[in-house]
Amino acid sequence: MTTLTLRRPDDWHLHLRDGEEMRAVLGFTAQRFGRAIVMPNLKPPVTSVAMARAYRNRIVRALPAESGFQPLMTLFLTEKTTPAEIDAARTSGFIAGVKLYPAGATTHSEAGVGSIDRVFPVLERMAEIGLPLLVHGEVTDSDVDVFDREERFIERVLAPLVERLPRLKVVLEHLTTRAGVQFVREARAGIAATITPQHLLLNWNALFAGGLRPHHYCLPVLKREHDRIELVAAAVSGNAKFFLGTDSAPHERSTKESAYGCAGIFTAHAAIELYTEVFETAGHLDRLQGFASEFGPDFYGLPRNQGNITLSKEGWRPPASLAFGAGTLVPFRAGETVEWRLTSAGR
Repeated sequence: MTTLTLRRPDDWHLHLRDGEEMRAVLGFTAQRFGRAIVMPNLKPPVTSVAMARAYRNRIVRALPAESGFQPLMTLFLTEKTTPAEIDAARTSGFIAGVKLYPAGATTHSEAGVGSIDRVFPVLERMAEIGLPLLVHGEVTDSDVDVFDREERFIERVLAPLVERLPRLKVVLEHLTTRAGVQFVREARAGIAATITPQHLLLNWNALFAGGLRPHHYCLPVLKREHDRIELVAAAVSGNAKFFLGTDSAPHERSTKESAYGCAGIFTAHAAIELYTEVFETAGHLDRLQGFASEFGPDFYGLPRNQGNITLSKEGWRPPASLAFGAGTLVPFRAGETVEWRLTSAGR
């Protein structure tokens, strides 16, 4: 196959940052996707409907003309979030979910949740009104190996929570482990997961190939090869519990190439192209549309996009760097070949 046409896909997990940095990267996502769930971990975090509305307005003003792209906003869950704010989020018309960050789990998550019990009344209200909980699924205990944090989170927090609140809709974002795949596959209805291109394409060896590779550092970190294989199997399975979420996370180059480098991989410039590589290698290009364009909106109760995109089997190389606010960022696969190219994107 040399060309592939898909229903316009959506990105169900995206970091856009703000200001000039947001304006530098937004066009890549808007070109490829009809919608994206925008993460709320700004400084300060987006903790209220009013803040989410203002952030959404800034995104909309920065969009390319007639892009047709729709940002779907989220609230940052804190131990001060109230059920009343959850009600306001549900009726806002533009907030698609509430994000749970364990405190200190990743970039700008210091205001996250220390104990799930402290936000239980809020989670009960979300279950009642059908507002999804989007989860960064890792514990942050110092005695837990960084490569085991997802599995421990599922055991200690997520599995008890979804049993305790059987109506709560949950997305386990950026799934990384075999244990995570098994949990989602066997879980009750209303439990789903997003999978990133980097976790489908790389294992932890990519962090050290030829030396320390800071631009392959993300959270959750890349895992073992058997985990990657299970993630690919889940993504291409046709199981509607698994769908596309890039977790594209831009950082200025100097903040990655430093003594305490930031976690995050920028993939928005080639996101759907990278997923296409994965599905082609697995022999299941016929199942990409479900994963990229159908299962996500079905889970969130939204209509599927009407337009199409077309990709061609035409290798190209992303540049060594891209403009990013006052500095630059290094995109995933910089200077390396991406096997598929986006050639048209109907609205």
